[in-house]
Amino acid sequence: MPILTRVYIKTSLIYLVAALLVGGVLALASVVDLPPALRSLSPVYFHLFMVGWITQLIVGMLYWMLPKYSKEKPRGHDPLWWATYVLLNTGLLLRVAAEPANALMAGAAWQWGLALSALLQWLAGLTLIAAAWPRVKMR
Repeated sequence: MPILTRVYIKTSLIYLVAALLVGGVLALASVVDLPPALRSLSPVYFHLFMVGWITQLIVGMLYWMLPKYSKEKPRGHDPLWWATYVLLNTGLLLRVAAEPANALMAGAAWQWGLALSALLQWLAGLTLIAAAWPRVKMR
């Protein structure tokens, strides 16, 4: 298994644990009166689960399982795959920080943080397409 696949999959498993912990906290909110910061974690839960776990697991498997690009570069252009990893995770971690902060103390800085996190994740999507597209071909 390529190292980049292992990095993506292990990172996705870390995000799965984080999503389950946040989900547990949100489940407690129906029983216990939680502080507002903890009650505003619903979008964070969703992003940890879908972007952190599901998306990264899929991207890691794509890197590994898509047809070879060429004999010289079987996985294609590795810098694009690494850029996808960095952009996706930077955007996700920024969202995890900015989402509850914006809910508690809405301000331009946190709103810009959310916008930047969305931009980083969008760029990750574009780099993923650029990296994977050449490997999706007819036999």
